[in-house]
Amino acid sequence: MIVEREVWRGIPLLHVAPDDEWNEPLPTVVFFHGITSAKEHNLHYAYQLAEKGIRVLLPDALLHGERSENLTEMQLIVRFWEIILNSIQELDYINHIAHDKGLIKGGIAIGGTSMGGITSLGALIAYPWINSAAVMMGAGNYVELSKAQIVQFESRGYQLPFSEQQREELFDTLRKFDSMENMEAFNQRPVFFWHGEQDSIVAFEPTFRLYSQMKEHYRDAPELLYFMREREAGHAVSRQGMLAATEWLAKHVKV
Repeated sequence: MIVEREVWRGIPLLHVAPDDEWNEPLPTVVFFHGITSAKEHNLHYAYQLAEKGIRVLLPDALLHGERSENLTEMQLIVRFWEIILNSIQELDYINHIAHDKGLIKGGIAIGGTSMGGITSLGALIAYPWINSAAVMMGAGNYVELSKAQIVQFESRGYQLPFSEQQREELFDTLRKFDSMENMEAFNQRPVFFWHGEQDSIVAFEPTFRLYSQMKEHYRDAPELLYFMREREAGHAVSRQGMLAATEWLAKHVKV
């Protein structure tokens, strides 16, 4: 397979595809990394997918990887939702550029770990052209999660640079991408979840609650929704979870 570093509209990304099909239109997956991580840290997902004949695009999120501004982890967390909303917007750019380059056969699937899984759920709400997704340690309860983050920061004595009005504006924006408030937007597209029950970073319970409510909307096609849980796992995807996710994406992106 070939791995190329490219820059699309200012977005650094890794472009991975089988070497004998590099110039051919292929089913394509865009995969998002987690906070403090970078595009190259998910190359093992790209390897599994490329082996199955899939093209993979791994972008660096704002303030990460090649776009780093050497912020501390706390500084990144304060800008968490800015980063996620920017990634959702940039996915639209990536989609248009990939189509203009003639790289895509069929639709685009998405996936991601942690912050990348949260990004993936918001993108599913925003873009009906996404045909399937794999959400690893993600969460779709944008408003609930953002409010909990603010409470957590303030309980630790951090002074957040947001006025009350700015907070309400943020909640209004996040509501547009919130899975719990836009359940019908999933439209029975194939979605795979992986989550460790001992996850102390992105809590298991809200994501499983989302999945449980989504099942009602997938009554006519239950095989298109799957939740893989691991009892002893924390905030790190197991090899079994990674392999299951890439199998899911390879199967459904080709449909």
